[in-house]
Amino acid sequence: MPSAIINCLMTSSALSSTPVSSSPYFSWKHSHRRHHSNTGSLDRDEVFVPKQKSGRPYDRFACHYDPYGPIYNDRERVEIFISDAGILAVSYGLYRLAGAKGLAWVLCVYGGPLLVVNAFLVMITYLQHTHPSLPHYDSSEWDWLKGALATVDRDYGILNKVFHNITDTHVAHHLFSMMPHYHAMEATKAIKPVLGEYYQADETPFYKAMWREAKECVYVHPDDDDNQKSKGVFWYRNKLD
Repeated sequence: MPSAIINCLMTSSALSSTPVSSSPYFSWKHSHRRHHSNTGSLDRDEVFVPKQKSGRPYDRFACHYDPYGPIYNDRERVEIFISDAGILAVSYGLYRLAGAKGLAWVLCVYGGPLLVVNAFLVMITYLQHTHPSLPHYDSSEWDWLKGALATVDRDYGILNKVFHNITDTHVAHHLFSMMPHYHAMEATKAIKPVLGEYYQADETPFYKAMWREAKECVYVHPDDDDNQKSKGVFWYRNKLD
């Protein structure tokens, strides 16, 4: 790894442990912050963590709406209660709106767009962290920089602009998570020559990539290399033998 990369990321590494979202949805805020602090870790990441044959045990069902779930620590639980109260308040507001405007109107104006936005959000984040060339690490091999580089930029064509380029600047977003999104394209252009082979990008059309990754990235398995240093590195597999 070039020393220039280490030097330019020293500050970003510290920032990655702070909240990366101003969203009032505290549940997502805390889980997303934990994701940025532990990207690529099979033991501590919380976003699209791939399955292993042995699995990853939780002592309780993991849910964004459960203040006592394993995703959160004690100091975050009050904010999860606040988030749940907000969800209930919005749900009640939608119920009253449906009573005034009709259920069909609410589904068309609110329900339909909500489903579309969430479908794209899930697909985008899934493809940013799922690719045959992306490694994952257990605690013996993981560090923040390795995890931040275990992401991939995707090309959504004209939709890149529609999504404010969150699709094709995700590597830069993980390296500099406090950077405003309107600098992401500039930063991506700057880091490509510095990262060289460590920069991951795939221009496969997203609908083809979704199908390919769903077939090929079924679970992760330790590196087959006999080198003992590689035992904590996991790669995607699709054969269940």
